[in-house]
Amino acid sequence: MGYNMDTFKNCNQCNQNSGSNSIVRVRDAIVEDVFVNNRAGTVTISYGVMGDFRMIHINVVALLVNQNTIIRNRFGQNMLLRDLRKGMVVNAEFSSAMTRSMPPQAVAFRITVTSAQDLTNVKIGNVIRVDVNNSFFLVGNENDPNSQMRFVVTDTTMILDRRGNQIYLRNLRPGQNVRVEHANFQTASIPPQTTAFSVQVL
Repeated sequence: MGYNMDTFKNCNQCNQNSGSNSIVRVRDAIVEDVFVNNRAGTVTISYGVMGDFRMIHINVVALLVNQNTIIRNRFGQNMLLRDLRKGMVVNAEFSSAMTRSMPPQAVAFRITVTSAQDLTNVKIGNVIRVDVNNSFFLVGNENDPNSQMRFVVTDTTMILDRRGNQIYLRNLRPGQNVRVEHANFQTASIPPQTTAFSVQVL
């Protein structure tokens, strides 16, 4: 499963043409967190948007769910907010009017669960580049492009040192051996890009 170019184009068009009544539509977003308060609550999702130089930027938004929000599975059956779980893959429609909070909040119109399978893969390798400004790092063999993978770091990515203490992307160094739990989707670019869920320095 992965993001496709049409998805990014649609997202970019929605954001660029956003108005008070515009709807943002995203596909293959990952549920990062679910908060339930009676019949309402929030669903925090992350999704990719294609930026300059074919680089994926990961957006995170907290969707405000109320009694008017439609939640269904891929077969069209109704679901409840409490049925949603971290790690699910969803398509979402929500208002382009967002708060300025971090993450931004928007009213959710429709959430469709497309997959509830385990989305985590693991890669162990050496860090060969760290880009703090663009929030990614590269793992693999510097002399073998086919072995390399670019990992996007989001606000929810957990990075731990050898002792299990939380550190930041800027603390990673080329040459370090790391274990990365990451999403099973990746771009078709060279090197492929995907989202890092957790990073453990070995």
